[in-house]
Amino acid sequence: MKSKDTFGSKIALVAATVGSAVGLGNVWRFPAETQANGGAAFLLVYIACVFLLGVPVMVGEFALGRGIKEDAVGVYRRLAGKTPWWLAGTLPIIASYMILSFYIVVAGWTLEYFFFSVTGDLFQSSSETIAYSWGEACDVQFKEKMTEYIQSDFKPIIFTFIAIILNLLILVNGVKKGIGKISNILMPILFIILLLFCCVSLSLPKATEGLKFFMSPDFSKITPMVCVNALGQAFFSLSLGMGVLSTSASYFPKDTKLVTTAITVSSLDLLVALMMGVIIFPAVTSFGLLGNELEGATLVFVTLPQVFSQMHFSEFWSALFFLLLFVAALTSTISIAEVTIKFFEDRFKVSRIKSCILVILPLFILSSVCSLSQGTLSHIKIFGYSIFDALDACSSNIMLPVGAIIMSIFIGWYVDKKVLKDEMTNHGEINSIMYPIVAFILKWIAPVLITIVLLSPLLK
Repeated sequence: MKSKDTFGSKIALVAATVGSAVGLGNVWRFPAETQANGGAAFLLVYIACVFLLGVPVMVGEFALGRGIKEDAVGVYRRLAGKTPWWLAGTLPIIASYMILSFYIVVAGWTLEYFFFSVTGDLFQSSSETIAYSWGEACDVQFKEKMTEYIQSDFKPIIFTFIAIILNLLILVNGVKKGIGKISNILMPILFIILLLFCCVSLSLPKATEGLKFFMSPDFSKITPMVCVNALGQAFFSLSLGMGVLSTSASYFPKDTKLVTTAITVSSLDLLVALMMGVIIFPAVTSFGLLGNELEGATLVFVTLPQVFSQMHFSEFWSALFFLLLFVAALTSTISIAEVTIKFFEDRFKVSRIKSCILVILPLFILSSVCSLSQGTLSHIKIFGYSIFDALDACSSNIMLPVGAIIMSIFIGWYVDKKVLKDEMTNHGEINSIMYPIVAFILKWIAPVLITIVLLSPLLK
């Protein structure tokens, strides 16, 4: 796909850009991170990270992407020539592909759970749970299902392969007919399902208690690690530092208002995260599950099925929820994959189809390894992490913030100020009062603050 390609309309542009940001980072990862990091205290730091750092960094990525209209490496090459700066462009390529390798596995899990919710298999208990009380039996039942669906060797790989193939079918159609078109369809579906679940969750008997945990901060719980995790979550959920936003912006029309788009995308991204909190915490509180180990996969694949099992029409609500998760996953994976696809198109001048194949085919192997690391290969550890968790921690908590630091320094200190100003003002056609603020944050605040947050656990 040539760089002159653009999204078909402003609605498609916003839908695709929001889709790249709104994904499993909000729907799957955010509630688990919130519960593990003190509830509302984490939420407060997360919101600050989104608007004080996320929006300016997003504007910076948009400016580079639309201004140069090339892949992540091409942006740095065009602006920095043959200096070592071009190496900075390789970081988002590597980070995005690392994320894609494990992210698409989770997409497979959500598709698998959707399928088994529809068939009713998810709610069929085994004879081994009879010896337990009802509550214990329910917990054991869904832990057994998670082991069967996620930690077994073949089932999760089959559904991961389906997710990979769906990504390929969308991506080969390009930006306008592929990414833009599918985003126009999927994003409204995602918000409608979210709104429906919010209404259901708020009608539950102990909804107020769950909302209190989610929205009443205990400031004593704000620790250096909470700040690091909130920063990592903000960058992960907004797709910062992985080349997704600069790649998307390379397809923006020249009249797109970058600041308005950044604020819109960040606000909608935050809205999805807040809606997921409103869905999750009243539900688990109402059914006495808030004290359970609500971490990562356990929250989505054990705790929530317990909630659904106690509601009328369990299969319907479960299927609807996992459809929501899969939609969120699909909108993100296609945008993340586009980063490397555009890299091959621009750097090696290959066709769209060949580029898609070069990017997607290795995923059949890499994602299989990530999937097996939850079961057969779980004994293989990288600094104490499984392969899956190591990719997650390294990319979201290290590579993305570091990439954002490098990009901020690049724009703030190396690139001609005219580049950022021209893109934010559409080459003088609009007056952007945000330019001096964004320029100041990218030059001084973002590099220093992100570095302090990253190093803060070592300074305790």
